[in-house]
Amino acid sequence: MIGRICAVLFDLDGTLIDSAPDLAGAANDLRSSHGLPALPYERLRPVVGAGARGMIGAAFDVAPDDARFSGLRDEFLRRYENRMTQETRVFAAMLPVLDALDRLGRPWGVVTNKASRFTDPLVRAMGLHQRAAIVIAGDSTPHSKPHPAPLLEAARRVGAAPADCVYVGDDLRDVQAGRAAGMKTVIAAWGYLGVGEPIEAWGADHIVHAPGELLNLLAMP
Repeated sequence: MIGRICAVLFDLDGTLIDSAPDLAGAANDLRSSHGLPALPYERLRPVVGAGARGMIGAAFDVAPDDARFSGLRDEFLRRYENRMTQETRVFAAMLPVLDALDRLGRPWGVVTNKASRFTDPLVRAMGLHQRAAIVIAGDSTPHSKPHPAPLLEAARRVGAAPADCVYVGDDLRDVQAGRAAGMKTVIAAWGYLGVGEPIEAWGADHIVHAPGELLNLLAMP
């Protein structure tokens, strides 16, 4: 159980919402436009948390230092922007968690590396914009995760000390950012998780395998 918590902050993709179907769809749409066959969803899902860099890497085996990367990235982002709400949904099991936080009057917010160009319309389309106390996008501060700046800004806007906040995410950078900000950290093991070292090695305070476990962890009725 986590001690006194004033605010709960969530990563967006893979933690609050399941955006992988649209991100993978955009990647396969791009592959199709280049005459390539679609990749299995199971191959693309784990790298969603790495954003366009991860998707281009998985779909085309192209790294950011490759001359082709910037063009593929821009084309991928255009395709994603055109379809980003087609299949994306809030994780159904997260809704009772948000309901409990709202019922108790405990503020919660979103801190994501996703640019505001995508974050703002997506949060609105998911019906979260009127409920979240704060939404921090990847370009809301001069730095993005794993730098602690976005989380510290979220705590400041919510009016809570960082030590009284918990950050829930599904990527190593989420844990690194949370720890650097002095927050308690929780890994959402239902998320995308990447393809690196096991999540047990990330150094989070807790790992939860289903959203409902957060209610017990946070000692909420």
